[in-house]
Parts: sequence; C-alpha cells; structure tokens
Amino acid sequence: MILFVLILYKILQRIRIFYASEEHKFKMTISYIGIVGAGAWGTALAQVVRQSGCEAVLWAHEEEVAKEINIQHENKLFLPGIQLDPGIRATTILEDAAEVDAIFLAVPAQYLRRVIIKLPLSLSREIPVVVCAKGVELKSAALMSEVVNDALPGRPIAVLSGPTFAEEVARGMPTAVTLAANDAAVGNELVEAIGNQNFRPYFCDDVTGAEIGGAVKNVLAIACGITDGRGLGNNARAAVITRGLVEMTRLCIAKGGRAETMMGLSGLGDLTLTCTSNQSRNYSLGKQLGKGKLLEKLLSTSLSVAEGVTSASAISNLAKKLNIEMPITDAVSAILDDSITVEHAIKELLIRPFRSEDPLR
Repeated sequence: MILFVLILYKILQRIRIFYASEEHKFKMTISYIGIVGAGAWGTALAQVVRQSGCEAVLWAHEEEVAKEINIQHENKLFLPGIQLDPGIRATTILEDAAEVDAIFLAVPAQYLRRVIIKLPLSLSREIPVVVCAKGVELKSAALMSEVVNDALPGRPIAVLSGPTFAEEVARGMPTAVTLAANDAAVGNELVEAIGNQNFRPYFCDDVTGAEIGGAVKNVLAIACGITDGRGLGNNARAAVITRGLVEMTRLCIAKGGRAETMMGLSGLGDLTLTCTSNQSRNYSLGKQLGKGKLLEKLLSTSLSVAEGVTSASAISNLAKKLNIEMPITDAVSAILDDSITVEHAIKELLIRPFRSEDPLR
C-alpha cells in the first residue's frame, strides 16, 4: 500500500510539472547575455547587464576595440571616458555572443541583416533575440523585428527602446526604457534580467509601436536640428515635435501598432530627448545641415551613425505604401537625397493647407 501511494505521488508530481511547464513554456533564467555590436550603445548595454548582475559577452567588429575592452576596460573609440566593468568579456567571434541565455542586437539598423544571417547555426531557437537598433531597413522598408524574423525565424523577439543616451546609461545615471515583446513571459523575464535601480525597463506588448517610435524619432530629430540651425526659434521646434508625433502615430496605427504606445517611453519619451539635445547625433547633424553644411562632409567626419539619415527615405517610402501622410518625414528625406533645398522644404511645409488638429488626419 505504501509503495502504491509513493508511485501515485510520483506520477501526480510528474503530471503537475508537465502542465506547469506547458503553462509557462518560457521559464528559463537569464543570467548570461550576449550583446552584438560594440558601438556606444552596445557597450553601454553590456555595462547595464553587468550592473544588473548578469554575465556579459560583447561582440566587436574591430579587433582593437575588443582587445582594449578586455585589457584596459575601456572603449575609447566609441564610448571614451567611461570605465567599464572588468567582467565584460569582448570577442570578435560572433558565435561566442550566441551561446548565451539572451542576445541583444545593437548593430546599426542598415547592417543588422548582414550580421545576423551569420548566427542561425549557433543561435538556439529558444533564446530571446532583443532588437536594440532603431531604424527601418532601406532596401526592404522592413522594421528591425521583421528583419530578425526573416533572418532568424522562430525565435522569441523583443524590442528595447526609449530615451537613452549611451554615455548616461553607461555611467549608471537613471534611465527608463520600454521593453516590448509579444510573449509576456519572455518580456518579464528580460525585464527581471536587465532591470536595476538606475535602468528601469517597462514592459509593453506592442512590438511594432515600440519600433516605430524609435525609428521615426531619429528623422524628426534631424528636422528639429534643421529648425534650430536655421534659427527658426523654439516655437517652430515645438511644432515639429508635436506634428512629428502625429506622423509617428499615423505610421504606428497603419503598421498595426497602438496609438497609446506613442505616448510612452519609446514614443514621446524618446522623441523629446532626441529632438532637444546636442548629445543626439541626429539632432546635431540636422543642426549643421540647417547652418548650410554639406551632408557628405558631415558623414565623412563622424564615427557614429545617425540612423535617421538612412531611415528617412525608407520611412517615407513605407508611408507611401501604406497611403498615409508624413510631410515632415518626406521633407527630411528630400533634403537628405539632395532633391530639395532646406529653404524650399521649409517653405513647402509652411504653405500647407490649414486643417483640423485631429491627430489621425
């Protein structure tokens, strides 16, 4: 009788474990994170990972960057003046960053596809892939999550976005971000893994909305920079930010996202930060364009990537495909393509017909 009870107990226990695992399929503990891309943002993320108590391996394209991080615990090329956690391990072997519990993709948007297509053989199908690049692919007009799903099908995908200057994040200054995932279990596990007192991720289940905010705000930051470089005043900049938010919202809804996501950290939060500070690469570039500097010269003298430059035409083309109006984005795209002057673009925007302030019109 005792033997029977013990056997029955074991059977019931196995049944309970089975159903619990089915109910919570994603229940792995994330303690080892790979970051692909050792630019300013990727390096700052590696710092966050260590500050949150996880192990971090950081993939760098440049051998000298990886060596410097490992030996001197600095990234003087992309994030100078920041002492990095000595526990960050840098590598130039992409597979090293894939043998982890979660992988964060922090390479520039236009290079994302060519990097991640090298990952499938070494990347487990169970681990989450977190998109940290903000942009729209130029050739396909695809969002970064769509690029990942195409190149790495079947993986859990999340998006990390929000108002983040890499230097402040790396220094441990208070920062709040959106972490979006379609699977709440995946999202919450990632939040627990990387969240700490100074880096506060807020979960959201609108992946598309989080991406739209991060991509479009870069283009609008260029517009705000042009406005300031031209000396048009604070009123004009406020108008660009506000009407730009309307454009973001239109695109978000058209792509299947939610309007309220644009009011959050990955929308209004990121837009406000990027459009009002000289720390923003896109804003600073726009400011120089507004002062009459040539785009080619500005790009040739900068190590960092202003994502809005390449995303502008992609977003403009995407809006046309979806049959929505994005006049500020179109103007920036035309300026960057050298098909219209700054002066002409501003004039065209200012003579547009008066209309209702309905945000969806």
